[in-house]
This record gives sequence, C-alpha cells and structure tokens, in this order.
Amino acid sequence: MVGGCHYHAFEADFGARQIEPAGLLIPQGLWYSATILAILGAHEFGHYLTCRYYRVDVSLPYFIPAPIWPTGTLGAFIRIREPIRTKPMLFDIGVAGPIAGFVVAVPALVAGLSLSRLTRLPDDFSGLSLGEPLLFQIVSWLICGPTPEGYSVNLHPMGFAAWFGLLATALNLFPIAQLDGGHIAYAAFGRRSTLITLAMAAIAVLLTFWSRSWIVWTIMLIVMIVMFGPRHPRTVDEHIPLDRRRRLVALGALLMFILCFTPAPIEPLSLIDIP
Repeated sequence: MVGGCHYHAFEADFGARQIEPAGLLIPQGLWYSATILAILGAHEFGHYLTCRYYRVDVSLPYFIPAPIWPTGTLGAFIRIREPIRTKPMLFDIGVAGPIAGFVVAVPALVAGLSLSRLTRLPDDFSGLSLGEPLLFQIVSWLICGPTPEGYSVNLHPMGFAAWFGLLATALNLFPIAQLDGGHIAYAAFGRRSTLITLAMAAIAVLLTFWSRSWIVWTIMLIVMIVMFGPRHPRTVDEHIPLDRRRRLVALGALLMFILCFTPAPIEPLSLIDIP
C-alpha cells in the first residue's frame, strides 16, 4: 500500500496532474516494495549466510512491516543465538550485511533514477525533501544532469526504495555498540571501540539539532546503549589485531558509510527555499 501511494505521487508530478489512485495501489506498489524487500533481504541474508559459513546458530531473517509513511517497514533482523567467538568471525558477519545490501541498492538506484524525471515544482507545492547521500548525488547527476531552477527530480518508487536502502546502510554502519558498524569497530579497535561508541552517540545528539528527522533514531541509540551498555561483548582474541585484508575491508565500509550518509534525511519542503 505504501508503495502504491509512492507510485500515485510519482504519476501526479508533485500535484500537477490529477490521478485516480484506485488502480495503482497494489500492482504498481511492487516497484517500491519488491525493491526495498530485496535490499533489506540481501542485507540480512549477508549476515545469515556468513553465520552459516562459520556454523553460528542463527535464525532466518524476520521482516517488520509497519503502517507508517513513507517506508511501510521498520526493516528486518536476524537472531544470532550464540556468542561470536573471534574477531575475524565478528567482523565478517558484521560487514557482510551492509556489503550485500549495498550491492543490491546501487543497481536499484541506477534503475530508479533512470525511471525518474525532472519536473517543475508548482508554486504552492509543499511536501518532503529527501536529503541526498553523496552516491545519490553522483548517480543523479550522471543520469538526470543538473537540475534547473524551479525543478526537482520526481523520484520513481524504485528510486525511493534505493534511497531508503542507502540510508538504512548508513544507519547500520554507525560505529555504535551492537549495530553492524559497532561490530566492525570492535573487531578493528578492540576495547577502544567503547570511546568510538560514546563519541558517535554524542554526534547523533548533535545531528538532532541539524535535522529533526534524527530525533527518533538518536533516542533509539541512547536506549540501546543504556540497556546493553556502551562496551561491546568481548571475544576470546580481543588483544589480537585484524589481518591486513580485513583492515582494508573496514576502510571500504567507512567509504560506504560516507557515500550513503546524509546529515538531513527528511525535511519539510516548506522549510527549504525553492528558487
């Protein structure tokens, strides 16, 4: 249903066209829902298959539908039923999810922006403006070119799913506690990752002053840190550094975070100047 609403908004061209939504909601909603489920599913199966490779007891992915705009979902997760014993295992399991999701999100982004179009904004238009991660800006410029004054990219639902996939990848790569980025940081830095967790939590608080769209995420992070503590569970080889290959992959994960991150994910368009 959320995907159908996205398609209806896409066809309406920022309200310039009157579209009957009845026939669009379910079949056309697959443009969004199939894409976002593919990205989230790839992410979780990256974790799952790596756990199976290391013979770690793990559940299949759980998907969380939610009747909320504009995502229709609260994501997905797996349940790891036993402690992860070594840092290489922890690193591989933690980084596999973001890499797998990113590999699916990038072609979805290219396809989604190829299906999108530049549309003139009505003078009285109000809505939401999506913060554009660096990768989104690069691909948008390559496909759509520069955006003329008074125009905006009318994002196809597949493009929106890819945008959300990039944002989800960035959120998971935050180097905090039990997030994927927290696992990577602990594997790379050992006990020093606790300081990274606290520093990133402080940065998350500062981001709420930059954009109100960070408030809910930051509250969830703080609750997680309070409930589970800022220190990552120890592995038996905490004092042994990662090998060079995994350190290079960790740098790649940092680059992926930079490409997917945006400081203001969602803002009311009425608060943004329109030429």
